[in-house]
Amino acid sequence: MTEMTAHWAEDHPVLEVLRERRERQSRPGRRDDGHFVALAVEGGGLRGVVSAAMLCALEDIEVKNGFDIIYSCSSGAINAAYFVGGETWYPTSIYFDDLTSKDFLDFRRILRGQSIMNLDFALGDIVGERKPLSYEAVLKSEIPVHIMVTDIDNLTTRAPADFSSAADLLSALRASMWLPLAVRGASPFRDFRGIDGGVLTAHPFLIAEKDERVTHILSLSTRPMGSTRPGVSLLNRYVGFRLDRLRAGLGRGYVDAVRTYKQARRRIEDERLHPARRPYILDLAPLPRHAEVIRHESNPWLLLEGARSGYEVVYSAVERKYRRAMLRLTVPDHNRAEFLFPVDRLNRH
Repeated sequence: MTEMTAHWAEDHPVLEVLRERRERQSRPGRRDDGHFVALAVEGGGLRGVVSAAMLCALEDIEVKNGFDIIYSCSSGAINAAYFVGGETWYPTSIYFDDLTSKDFLDFRRILRGQSIMNLDFALGDIVGERKPLSYEAVLKSEIPVHIMVTDIDNLTTRAPADFSSAADLLSALRASMWLPLAVRGASPFRDFRGIDGGVLTAHPFLIAEKDERVTHILSLSTRPMGSTRPGVSLLNRYVGFRLDRLRAGLGRGYVDAVRTYKQARRRIEDERLHPARRPYILDLAPLPRHAEVIRHESNPWLLLEGARSGYEVVYSAVERKYRRAMLRLTVPDHNRAEFLFPVDRLNRH
C-alpha cells in the first residue's frame, strides 16, 4: 500500500466525501451535505478499458451513488452509460473479448479507402446485441451523464445530457467515439457534425471544473500517472494538420487543447497530494510502473493488464488498502457474459 499512497493523500477531500456518502447511504438528488460531486471519465479508444474497470471498482465498493453528475468522453462515454445502467462489467469485457477482432479494427481497410475503426460493429453488434446497453436505464438515471461531442461546424465542445430518446443517446455516443483518422468524415448529431469529444477539450474534468455547482471531482484518467510530457509532439501536429483538412481551424483548436490539457494535468497531479482549492480534484490513473495501453491495442492480455491497473488504483484509493485484482470467470446469465474481480467486501473497514 505504501507505493499506492505515495501518489495521493488518503484523506483527500474527494475520497472523504465519497466515503461519508457511502456510510450514510445517500442518493443523488436527496442529499443535504452541501456538496456536489462530479465524476469525469476519460476514454481514449481501446485505452478506455482502464476507465471501464475503474467504474467497475466504484460499483463493487459501493460508492456509485456518491456522484451527482458525470462528464464523459469518447469510449469513456459508453463506459459511463453502462455504469449508470448497472452493467459495469459489460464494457470492460467488451474491450478484450469483442474489440480485438478485425471486425472492429483493421488497418488494412486504409488500402480500400475505408475507416480503420468500425463503429457500426461496436455500437450495433456488441452494444446493441451481444452485451446490450439499457438505453432506458441511462435515460432514467438519477445521475445525469453528459457526453462530450466536438461540434466541428462551430468549433466548440458540447456536453449534452438532455437526451430525448434512445436514438438521440446513441447518436451522441457515436459522435463522441468518432475518432479522427480512425473513422473517416464526421457523425451527424442533432444539427451539427460531430467527432470525438476530446478534440477541443482533451479531458472531461476540464468541463466538470467549469460547472459552478461542482465542489468535488473524481477524475478517471487512462494514461499512467506522470506520463504527460510537455510540449506538442509531432504526432499531435500531424493530427492537427489532418483535422484542418476536415474543417479549417479545427487542427489549431486541437493543438491548443493539447497544450491546455498538459498544463492542467500537471496541476491536478500536484493536487493528488496537496488539494488546495475548490472544486477539489482527485485524478486517479494507473501507477507510473504500468505501461500505457495504446488507443488501438489488439492484444487481449495487455488490455486485461490495463483493466487490472485501473481497478486496483480506484479500489486502493477509496478503501485505504491494496488488493491485487484477479480475473474470475463465471457462467453467463441469460446469454450475457459477466466478469468480476473479487473484492474483499467483508474486511472493507
